[in-house]
Amino acid sequence: MTGNPFKLNYWLTPLALVYGAGVRLRNQLFNWGALPSEEFAVPVISVGNLAAGGTGKTPHVEYLIRLLKDRYKVAVLSRGYKRETKGYVLAGRESSCQDIGDEPFQIKRKFPGILVAVDSDRRRGIRTLTALPEGERPDVILLDDAFQHRYVTPSLSIVLTDYNRFLYRDKLLPAGRLREPAAGIRRADVVIVSKCPEGLKPIDYRIAADEMGLLAHQEIYFTYITYGHPEPLFADGGQAPGKRPIQEADEVLLLAGIAAPERFVEEVKRQAARVTPMLYPDHHQYTRQDIRKINEAFGRMQPADKYILTTEKDAVRLLENPALPDEWKGALYYLPIAVEFRAENGLPFDKRVLNHIVTIQRNGILR
Repeated sequence: MTGNPFKLNYWLTPLALVYGAGVRLRNQLFNWGALPSEEFAVPVISVGNLAAGGTGKTPHVEYLIRLLKDRYKVAVLSRGYKRETKGYVLAGRESSCQDIGDEPFQIKRKFPGILVAVDSDRRRGIRTLTALPEGERPDVILLDDAFQHRYVTPSLSIVLTDYNRFLYRDKLLPAGRLREPAAGIRRADVVIVSKCPEGLKPIDYRIAADEMGLLAHQEIYFTYITYGHPEPLFADGGQAPGKRPIQEADEVLLLAGIAAPERFVEEVKRQAARVTPMLYPDHHQYTRQDIRKINEAFGRMQPADKYILTTEKDAVRLLENPALPDEWKGALYYLPIAVEFRAENGLPFDKRVLNHIVTIQRNGILR
């Protein structure tokens, strides 16, 4: 398993050692039972990672939603990163990105029929969801980005690791991007190696699995990102008359405020001949100054056949931005993404999740 080279800040290693000591002590306190961890009767499936962002948690949560939503009443519980509210919030029809955060808002917008809630205290969030009236309470709860939230013991723990940033070659924050030592992955039930490149051979999968050094009971799967066709963000009349889909000859201004934009930029460059990237930090909230600079760059592009293309996550932040110029609405598109499984292991993964839920509901046990 090679992946692409990635940057490590070796000069920050002393700080990483201090950070790692604190994380190890915290985990040991949970292992000893000095810090409490709560189990729940309802199936609770955690999707998390060891690295700080960029492994594709949200599209994997969406994969699980598609798998489960026609069989069960599904709830997604997130902390709602960078939201402007506090405490527990259950998303409704009037909820905004500011109320619940960009990723929960994206999920609720794509899957309006499921429950989406946010709470930094996941135990309180689960208790509140399971206390809903019969017929409203969820059958299954998906925890988004909760691997380090050890106050909850999930019934099934899924951890993602980026193929291009192999965790055993990464370093702890701030020297690298690991939130905790790589050995922490042994707490997971299922490991998904995400963002796998094209052209991997069976031997590549075996090498990757061997390098992970997983325990006998742990299962490993491999996924990759698929990109759909660009879609207009304002499809309700905002699209300019006669505007056609993006083609290779078009000029594209690319906006991305995500943790690892490189693959996204590469994909857009396959679809358009002229691409001007404007990259921002993960979860970036676009200010009036940002909008002004973007508008200036857009104005310098050729007047015909030009587009602004962004990610799904950025799209929901731009959707309600009051500074967004009206003239953008016909040119602003986003590129939807999804995950698919490699090596024909999608069906075994689906069966693993579905059998897990059935076992808990039938037996009332967590394992």
